[in-house]
Amino acid sequence: MKFVARVFLMPKTAILDPQGKAVAVSLHSLGYDEVADARLGKLIELKLDGKDEASVSARVDEMCRRLLANQIIEDYRFEVENQKP
Repeated sequence: MKFVARVFLMPKTAILDPQGKAVAVSLHSLGYDEVADARLGKLIELKLDGKDEASVSARVDEMCRRLLANQIIEDYRFEVENQKP
């Protein structure tokens, strides 16, 4: 079966995010005063083959822990779905 996994990486809240701060300041200067804070992260989309969603999810979690996420400064989450033809 074919799957798509989307991995979302965000800096931990204790980590300074200068890019996010710049976005928040810029939005305020454009009149979007309702923006309290902004954090910038990354999205990684993976196309995978696997026998079922559970086994693919386990592999994606392993990929995140071993390579994709720097767990010292980033939090991650992911979603896995069947790839539509």
